[in-house]
Amino acid sequence: MKFTLSWLKDHLETQASLAEIVERLTAIGLEVEQVDDGAAMRPFRIARVLSAEKHPDADKLRVLSVDAGPEVNGGKPLQVVCGAPNARQGLIGVLALPGTYVPGLDTTLGVGKIRGVESNGMMCSERELELSDEHNGIIDLPENAPVGTAFADYAGLGDPVIEINLTPNRPDATSIHGIARDLAASGLGTLRASPIESVAGEGECPVAVEVTSDVCHGFALRLVRGVKNGPSPQWLQKRLKAIGLRPINALVDVTNYLTFDRGRPLHVFDAAKVAGRLVVRGARTGEEILALDGKTYALPEGACVIADDKGVESIAGIMGGEHSGCDETTVDVLVESALWEPLAIARTGRALGIRSDARYRFERGVDPAFMHPGLDLATRMIVELCGGSPTGATVVAERAQKPSKIDFPFTEVERLTGLAVDGSNQIAYLERLGFTLEIGEYAAEVVAPSWRPDIEGKADLVEEVMRLVGVDNIAPQPLPPKDGVGHRILTVMQNRERAARRALASRGMAEAVSYSFVSRKAAEAFGGGSEALRLVNPISADLSDMRPSLLPGLIEAATRNAARGINDAALFEVSSVYQSDEPNGQKRVAGGVRRGTATLAGAGRFWSGNAPAVSVYDAKADALAALEAAGAPVANAIVEAGASPWYHPGRSGRIKLGPKVVLAEFGEFHPSVLKKLDATGAFCGFEVFLTEIPEPKRKATRTKPVLTLSPFQPVRRDFAFVVEEGVDALKVLRAVEGADKKVVAEARVFDVFRGEAIGAGRKSVAIEATLRPSEATFSEEELEIVTGRIVAAVSKATGGTLRS
Repeated sequence: MKFTLSWLKDHLETQASLAEIVERLTAIGLEVEQVDDGAAMRPFRIARVLSAEKHPDADKLRVLSVDAGPEVNGGKPLQVVCGAPNARQGLIGVLALPGTYVPGLDTTLGVGKIRGVESNGMMCSERELELSDEHNGIIDLPENAPVGTAFADYAGLGDPVIEINLTPNRPDATSIHGIARDLAASGLGTLRASPIESVAGEGECPVAVEVTSDVCHGFALRLVRGVKNGPSPQWLQKRLKAIGLRPINALVDVTNYLTFDRGRPLHVFDAAKVAGRLVVRGARTGEEILALDGKTYALPEGACVIADDKGVESIAGIMGGEHSGCDETTVDVLVESALWEPLAIARTGRALGIRSDARYRFERGVDPAFMHPGLDLATRMIVELCGGSPTGATVVAERAQKPSKIDFPFTEVERLTGLAVDGSNQIAYLERLGFTLEIGEYAAEVVAPSWRPDIEGKADLVEEVMRLVGVDNIAPQPLPPKDGVGHRILTVMQNRERAARRALASRGMAEAVSYSFVSRKAAEAFGGGSEALRLVNPISADLSDMRPSLLPGLIEAATRNAARGINDAALFEVSSVYQSDEPNGQKRVAGGVRRGTATLAGAGRFWSGNAPAVSVYDAKADALAALEAAGAPVANAIVEAGASPWYHPGRSGRIKLGPKVVLAEFGEFHPSVLKKLDATGAFCGFEVFLTEIPEPKRKATRTKPVLTLSPFQPVRRDFAFVVEEGVDALKVLRAVEGADKKVVAEARVFDVFRGEAIGAGRKSVAIEATLRPSEATFSEEELEIVTGRIVAAVSKATGGTLRS
């Protein structure tokens, strides 16, 4: 919404400066987006051509001697080279001096030579000043134009233009009068509100009107005979140009003027081009209209239109038709002022792709009480500018307005905003905005004015008071503290996901966010591909299925990085996977992949040799780190060989809790799976199933137990157990740890041996056990007892024996 400062002051009597007005507009919710104070036009000066001689080296150029006034060049004439055909002695035009930015050329002038003759600036055309598209010659001003003065002052181009950004709930502010009303209500002046006298007219309007569409909420029409249409007066053209509108002719310019001045869109028909009666109806199949913007539109069936006996003449509330438009030949004009259903106008405008000033206002809601005054105001302006005699108005389908009353307790303002505003001040603010009040001691019954369809309840009234008092007057206050001890805000799953992200990021992995969709081929390679998880309307052929795993997206991301020279990538993601279309088929997973040499120790080449390629053990370490961070009981977990088919069968494993609960899978990928994804190089990866981690047990207290350290020397004993080849070393280790939990503080595998000395199908697992006494130093007898327990525990759990 654009308007000039002088236009605003036609409706607002104020002594406030431009800066004060701009600040107040934003403060009351009419946010100012831009202010053009006309500074760009100030350097252009009115100048007189003293002489115009032919250029010595160009037939179409003239060398002008130009008087720009006593303030320029000490009053001496300037030499300017000009190619305009109307450049002549005695012409008064507009001069741009060196150093001036010319907007139409997008350049800053300097002193230059044109065909060897020095030129000190240029004489400007209207297009070069962006006043119009006229470029056939330089500007030719009247003889009485004051030479030496700023052209902006003479032409009224120094009038500041203000542009505000309106929210959809403020239809009243789509008019300059409505903006002035808000400023006056805020105390920045007095609203100039003169009553609009009705126009009685002579006789009845001869054109009948029929309304058959529910979209029309009222239709008023009047004929003005004997008008003389032509260019509108300069003051009107200047205002329209200032806000970016192109003047057309007086009749059309009046409707455009009132659209912005009063927020009342109107339309004019050339009465001679209207055949028979006007009918407001829905568009029929196949109907088209050549609109005033020069484009032909195929009308959606049912869209509201205004038609005569020959066909559609206007798209209701949006744009008129070219056929019945007014031009210099118009003698009799039909002036229409109507009301339309906002949602219907918005739907039609969106369907046709038309964004007009009329649609902008009708889809927000035009003041229904201004339909008659708007028609009368337009009629008076047309008669004043174009002459003619008006008829009476024909009004059909007008709907009665039933304003509702809102109970408004004066305490609501402080309750909702914290602003302590006296009840009498609240009443004054609302009355200045046009609200009608029945005042009680502690509350009022409020009726919103017809131009405020957005006011529906008492909270809206609070907002009106608040914005006039000023949002910046609300003092910031801390939130009141809650009684009692604060409770946990995040859920268990949210904490797990955050902890897993931190753990994986700390291990040098970069977080990725991939699509929840994968290709059919990738879904089938990772255990998915069911019809239930196939998208009906995929955004791409390569994104056709819901992902059953995070790994295909991460592998493809690492492959894209490799194609761009980043061969060693470590990526992770914490998100959802989809195993079925049931509610419990969606799982939360933390997954990651490493490629090339992107190990925890670092990637690439070193002076001491190449870094090793990633392997199953890197994936295992990542999975264990994520599980431990997420709160899984890693100490009780077991690791077994083998994982899902997309992993390498001999270089993968599962981390389980008991025989059934799978906490994670890890390993290097199967070569055939990598081939399906067009991935090459060393790859390993993992997935941690966060939803499978058991809920942590609630502790009676958060206090940590007392740290108890033994003052006695620990004892380390090595054991070598011979077991069957299929026995996991972890099983042996768990048996050692569980032999005597009070004494065995730590156990770890330090060697695995296979050979003929042990026998085929057997291996030796060497374990170092740390034995820590609690009450006294171990005696030899106590050590023998503990050793016997360890050997017995391993034998029972695995069938292993001590290696001799």
